[in-house]
Amino acid sequence: MIYILAALLPPIGLLLNGQPFSAILNLVVIVVCVIFGLIFPVLFLVPSAHALIAVHMKREDRRHREVVDAIRQHGPPPGYPQ
Repeated sequence: MIYILAALLPPIGLLLNGQPFSAILNLVVIVVCVIFGLIFPVLFLVPSAHALIAVHMKREDRRHREVVDAIRQHGPPPGYPQ
């Protein structure tokens, strides 16, 4: 659901994902893209793409930290080369 919000309302999606600095950066990108989007319409997609990539990277970072914490707590899986 956060991906849909990030695509449609990028700064709000980033804020709800816990990324306030990315949300501020996204607002700046929106202003720039609105100005130059009149000449290059494809620029209207840039803020949504930025938000989707930022949300995905944050989710992957969380997942990676969970795996690392599990390995630290329980040890490596059986047969894992050391």
